[in-house]
Amino acid sequence: MSQTTYGWLVLAFPLAGMLTIALSYGPLKALPARTAGWIGTGAIFLAFLSAIGALIAMQGHAPDQRTAVSAIWEYAVTAGLDARMSILVDPLSVYMILVVTGVSTMIHLYSISYLDSDRGFGRYFAYLNFFVFSMLLLVLASNFLLLIVGWAFVGAASYLLISFWYRRRTATKAGIKAFVINVVGDIGLVLGTFFIFKHTGTLEFLGSFHAAAAGAFAHSKGDIVAGCILLLVGAFAKSAQIPLHTWLPDAMEGPTPVSALIHAATMVTAGVYLIARLHPLFELAPAAQDVGACVGALTLMIAGTIGLTQTDIKRVIAYSTMSQIGYMIMGVSVGAYAAGLFHLMTHAFFKALLFMGAGSIIGAMAGEQSLLKMKGFRKAMPFTYGCFIVGGLALSGIPPFSGFFSKEEILALTGAMGGWHWALYAAGYIGAFLTALYTFRMIFIAFHGEPCPEARELEEGHLHHAEQPFNPADGEIEDTDVGFPGPGHAIAERAWPMRVAMSVLAIGAFGAGLVQIPQVDSVVTNFLRPTFAASPLYNTKPSTGLMVAGLIGGTVIGLAGIAICWQLWVRKPGSARAWQERLHPLYVLFAGKWFFDEAIDLTVVRPAAALGRFAAGSFERLVIEDGLVGGAAGLTKAGSAIVRSIQSGLLRYYAAMIVLGVAAVGLYMLLQS
Repeated sequence: MSQTTYGWLVLAFPLAGMLTIALSYGPLKALPARTAGWIGTGAIFLAFLSAIGALIAMQGHAPDQRTAVSAIWEYAVTAGLDARMSILVDPLSVYMILVVTGVSTMIHLYSISYLDSDRGFGRYFAYLNFFVFSMLLLVLASNFLLLIVGWAFVGAASYLLISFWYRRRTATKAGIKAFVINVVGDIGLVLGTFFIFKHTGTLEFLGSFHAAAAGAFAHSKGDIVAGCILLLVGAFAKSAQIPLHTWLPDAMEGPTPVSALIHAATMVTAGVYLIARLHPLFELAPAAQDVGACVGALTLMIAGTIGLTQTDIKRVIAYSTMSQIGYMIMGVSVGAYAAGLFHLMTHAFFKALLFMGAGSIIGAMAGEQSLLKMKGFRKAMPFTYGCFIVGGLALSGIPPFSGFFSKEEILALTGAMGGWHWALYAAGYIGAFLTALYTFRMIFIAFHGEPCPEARELEEGHLHHAEQPFNPADGEIEDTDVGFPGPGHAIAERAWPMRVAMSVLAIGAFGAGLVQIPQVDSVVTNFLRPTFAASPLYNTKPSTGLMVAGLIGGTVIGLAGIAICWQLWVRKPGSARAWQERLHPLYVLFAGKWFFDEAIDLTVVRPAAALGRFAAGSFERLVIEDGLVGGAAGLTKAGSAIVRSIQSGLLRYYAAMIVLGVAAVGLYMLLQS
């Protein structure tokens, strides 16, 4: 089969899985309840096999012939508009579908045990398959129209999954918040597309790139810059970059595997993909590239400082995602495309692994997510602890774990740009130090020290699946799927699907970096070269001295952060609180998440709400209700009253009216002759 046929199969399997689960566990209820997990996991695994098939089929072509487009439906193809249901299968899209389907398969497998006793089991897997399908549609789209559709689907799927336990008010609020902020990004994406379409005359990616290279924007530099900055708005919202990031920590209200899926394989990586896919346009707008690089650098540092103070284990990992996506955004914005996408792959492994480890601890803690109540799980949960160490070392950039190679390549290529890019280079290493601090702060608090009651019971073999806490204000639990977690979540120490998924991801977190060792091997760079062949930035190489200095410096910085954490939270546990008191103003700033939520509430939410109340009480009531709507209703009532008045029910009056009507028409005709 051709690479495009495999591409269509990649889309078909998750869609079929979603429909099968939705119909079987919705109106039909035709299959046993827990079969949904295996159907959903099997669908994504078949999509992964199809992605491998696309890879093999593509490798059979010469590098300059590895880009193929396939259309199955023409929505609107007229003069000036070409809207097709078509996919683009090239090295970049194949790379993305391999990462998305591979990691998503492990997350689905993990979910089978983790949510085994949840009342919304079937609904959960239908949503999960839809989420993966939406992301795959986004990365395989060959034109802006299909990209926007996939972009919107991802936002809708995230809303469904974040608010999955919809009888929790915090969950529904988090889902709405994520949806609204992402709609802001959707608007930016659509408006940016308009600027591009206005000058290129096509919605197809390849056609737009050719038109741009031929000089479509030669006399309108402002439009290409404006268009690309608007596209960045979409990327920042979807990838949780400042200031459109506030939805991401709240999204932790969803089930933990959902957090893993959003952060590792779908959604937040969409912005990175968007910049890489549209690189021919961004390279014509250096100002937009600079904006992307600066926002990425700013995000990676600010998110790192916030992560230092969080007490919710999932939120620590969430802010870590913001920070790591900042590295990727910075990388692809400065032209380090292969490095940014390489970090996307390695991050998918270790971030999914960390979320799964967190889910295992949360299961043991009966749903409790506060680090302040966790302690001493090292001996009680040795498997989870080992996975956390692997994921933490990869995240902290310690060799030979995968995150070390990918992060260092981004920073080396950024430094090679010279000039003001040295500021970005420095920001990257500040972020690396913060990463090691918050990562091992989390690990040492949760796994070391005197065991908490749950850890002690688990170590003694007495802990059973516990029910998640229930807030009576949310209503009564019924024995049906009512949008609230059922009794308990499994832990990795006891559930083989969770252990298998975490083991595979741990292998990836450890060894995936070896596919691209700086100055030694360039598997990812060479594989993606056909997609970026026309880019003058793609062949930028850092000097050997800069690369070696970065590798050594990055290792020292990461180890220093771990050593400080050991000193503060293991060797002298009380010293951390002493430093918190000494740096109280900074602690308040970081713990308050730099007060972005408050600033947005003050400058956007409250003015918009006030304007809405004013409009409802004045314009809408006086002009709409009493004016347009009320006036139209009054005219209708008056007309109907006149008509009713002549409806006497007497036949002779009706006959007279007909005679008069015929006479009037005849008189009119005589006067016109």
